[in-house]
Amino acid sequence: MISITSAQLDAWINAFLFPLARILALLAMAPIFSNPAQPRRVRLALGLILTLALAPMLPPMPTVPAGSWLGLAILAQQVVIGLLLGLSVRIAFAAIDVAGELIGMQMSLSFAMFYDPQNAGQTPVIAEFLGLVAMLLFLALNGHLLTLAALAESFRLLPVGATPFHGGGITTLLAWSAVLFSAGLLLALPLITALLIANLAMGVLARVAPQLNIFAVGFPVTLTAGFAVLMFSIPYFGAALERLFDQTFQVMAQIMRAAG
Repeated sequence: MISITSAQLDAWINAFLFPLARILALLAMAPIFSNPAQPRRVRLALGLILTLALAPMLPPMPTVPAGSWLGLAILAQQVVIGLLLGLSVRIAFAAIDVAGELIGMQMSLSFAMFYDPQNAGQTPVIAEFLGLVAMLLFLALNGHLLTLAALAESFRLLPVGATPFHGGGITTLLAWSAVLFSAGLLLALPLITALLIANLAMGVLARVAPQLNIFAVGFPVTLTAGFAVLMFSIPYFGAALERLFDQTFQVMAQIMRAAG
């Protein structure tokens, strides 16, 4: 007769429960994986598959009952680590949304809103367009696979244990959040500059010809100039996003090292 002790049962539960908490937290926060159009059951199944695939390669889990206070603290710590890793990727996509909102505002398209299921809210059409381009480029660069690779590496740099992780990981993430404004402004800067020149030209034209209805003429001119500059800048948009995603994965490694 096969006998199973409570210690063995706790070890089997811990071998899957603690990694699953970190994996599900990342899947709930990281772009692509956290898309609301994706059913929760699919997300949960993906988390279970990743846990089963990673479990044999992970370091030994702490021999702590999962239902104890210490076990719950370890579980909460894994959730926080997964959220930190997922949030670092989401910040890069948020910077692209900021760039789209700045461009839409300069093109007088801030009133043209579109429902974004990713953010569950109204988003300017230009921001939605740039977000879709960024998502396609992220998939083309295998960013989703690199995210999962960083998740697997996190179990080596931040093994599951009762030792609390260092607060330097949160500090690194907060420092990285500054890219939300800097990268967003840099991505939108070419179009902002071009539209500034167009607005200055329209201002000079209004002084030279006061009888001209500048409001009726300025709107189509701003739209035309904005779309023209956007069309010419899209080929260079990919290289800028590639550098941004490169920095994102470097920051993920820095967060894990700082937290460890």
